[in-house]
Amino acid sequence: MDNIDQYAVVGNPISHSRSPLIHQMFAQQCGEQLDYVAKLVALDSFSADIRQFFADHGRGLNVTVPFKQQAWDIADQLSDSATLAGAVNTLWLKNGAIRGDNTDGVGLVRDLIANNGYQLAGKKILILGAGGAVRGVLQPIIAQQPLSITIANRTLSKARQLAAIFADIYTLECCKYEQLESPYDLIINGTSASLNNELPPLPDVVVSADSYLYDMMYGERPTVFNQWGKNLGAKNCIDGLGMLVEQAAESFRLWRGVKPDTAPVIARLRKQL
Repeated sequence: MDNIDQYAVVGNPISHSRSPLIHQMFAQQCGEQLDYVAKLVALDSFSADIRQFFADHGRGLNVTVPFKQQAWDIADQLSDSATLAGAVNTLWLKNGAIRGDNTDGVGLVRDLIANNGYQLAGKKILILGAGGAVRGVLQPIIAQQPLSITIANRTLSKARQLAAIFADIYTLECCKYEQLESPYDLIINGTSASLNNELPPLPDVVVSADSYLYDMMYGERPTVFNQWGKNLGAKNCIDGLGMLVEQAAESFRLWRGVKPDTAPVIARLRKQL
């Protein structure tokens, strides 16, 4: 085992993580020799545990809840995307320095474009929520040059704080949910409401038959958000399973220099839901 490159996903909790299966499938597909496991990290020992992992010749880590901010802090070098995201989900060692990136936005954009044939350029986009998940995906979405991006949130001040972070590269529009009054080409649910089987307080007017709905969450059945869209006649309602696999594929590319084929991995995970 000592001569096999070591990778892991770290979080708390972590037993639910599908990352080991995903990366094992990537490695097999690409002919890469590596060992990838899930590691439970105590809430008060993240920094020490991560430094020890790399000191023991670990090669790379995926980072999940609740450690993405701490991973951002521990990185010696941050990608531009990670700097704006304020959070890191991918760490690796290069030339003695811990590098950090955030692949969530790349994963979302690739899922839309490559897996669903949807181009973001010139589109009117609505994003729900103004928390870390939304901040983490904004830069790659902005890079696709949409016509406009509106951030809707219960607390307007939080949306405006997010807009200020990205003001140098894009002008984000901000509003409360009840202020929405027209349909959008793409609506992305970046809240965690679906985890609790809840729906953000959205007016029906934001959805048309041509609207694409994208929920970062996923499950065995359509999320409440996607079911709401279908009930309003939206033909294309997508969940976040593809994003999960695509963000992992980008981590794998950063670590190994090879991009795996995600389609069979997405298909296998979908069958297991």
